[in-house]
Amino acid sequence: MIPSHLGDESERDLVVAAKEVAADGVVSLVLHHPEGAPLPEWSAGAHVDLELTTALVRQYSLCGDCADRTSWRVSVLREPAGRGGSEYIHERLEAGATVRVRGPRNHFRLLPSPRYVFIAGGIGVTPLLPMVAAAQASGVDWQLLYGGRSRSSMAFLDELAQYGERVQICPQDEFGLLDLAAALPEPRTDTLVYYCGPEPLLAAVEAQGADWPSGALQVERFAPKPVGDPARAESFEVVLERSGKTLQIPPDRSILSVIEDAGVAVLSSCTEGTCGTCETGVLEGTPDHRDSVLTEADREENDVMMICVSRSCSNRLVLDL
Repeated sequence: MIPSHLGDESERDLVVAAKEVAADGVVSLVLHHPEGAPLPEWSAGAHVDLELTTALVRQYSLCGDCADRTSWRVSVLREPAGRGGSEYIHERLEAGATVRVRGPRNHFRLLPSPRYVFIAGGIGVTPLLPMVAAAQASGVDWQLLYGGRSRSSMAFLDELAQYGERVQICPQDEFGLLDLAAALPEPRTDTLVYYCGPEPLLAAVEAQGADWPSGALQVERFAPKPVGDPARAESFEVVLERSGKTLQIPPDRSILSVIEDAGVAVLSSCTEGTCGTCETGVLEGTPDHRDSVLTEADREENDVMMICVSRSCSNRLVLDL
């Protein structure tokens, strides 16, 4: 069996110890174990699944102190046009409630580097907060460029004030769009760039950093990255090695949905290729990676895939299921 590098997939019921307003349209939840038991370890960049109802599971970045085993903090932007998770949290989930939590898992790890540039847009600052703290503690050179619609909409400004000039706060109504050319003036071999936020910002960072070394740009997306047509339009065969099943995947259905209909249990959550829950080992064949999680290096190895959105370049895939 190919081991997942996601992290802890166990579930636990946690209590919402506090619900606080972090900015206009943003609330933070502090989660505790109901019996005071220590929570699993996690590292900067990790996220958890919150099972708000049996049909409503959403992923949120842990944005508290990695060293604190007594509580987890997540922050949620209210998105009226979203899929219902943020509305549920803002309107219905109150302090004292119990929520089932799965994880943590981490596809956005802070890799060692002598220098970092962090770029955040709006609620995209959440996974970067623990990274900033880790970079500061390690003594390396770093800077954070943080943009949002206005100061009142930008969470954790007070928390970030302790870092002084390393943090550039750039509300759009005061400064316009983030000056990415100044933040990333030329390619450097000693710098990793971590960025998170709305898709226009991510696309702009990728355009500005197009000439940077492979692997220098590290991104986390809250929504699926736009992708083109699948590598092949026709159906393909999937063999489930451990279950002994062979399935045909038609052009209009996902691998995940066909596997579930065949009675094989697979962990999944977002069903849009952003959370990494359905990561599955690939034993044979070449996946058509269509997720927003795996790095280019991960994709080149072709030993795992996200079966909720990814498909196949080859006629046949053998999966470790």
